[in-house]
Amino acid sequence: MIYKIKFEKRAFQELDKLDQIISRRILRNIKELKKNFHTKDVKRLKGKDIYRLRVGNYRVLFYIENDLISILKVGHRKKIYKY
Repeated sequence: MIYKIKFEKRAFQELDKLDQIISRRILRNIKELKKNFHTKDVKRLKGKDIYRLRVGNYRVLFYIENDLISILKVGHRKKIYKY
């Protein structure tokens, strides 16, 4: 199944603030997520229907509805879970 990707406004702004090299790497991993959701770097957060994608020291929080992946938040691992 191929998923569609939708960025929330906040996530897009956070991604835009990051260094260009890091943001490209994150975007590349998000594109891979479209094709194969069940990668080793994706885990479900405890007690929530939100998932996280690990990209080095950065995390992408998202949820899935049918064939749509909604990106909620992008940030450093130390600050990302204060959602």
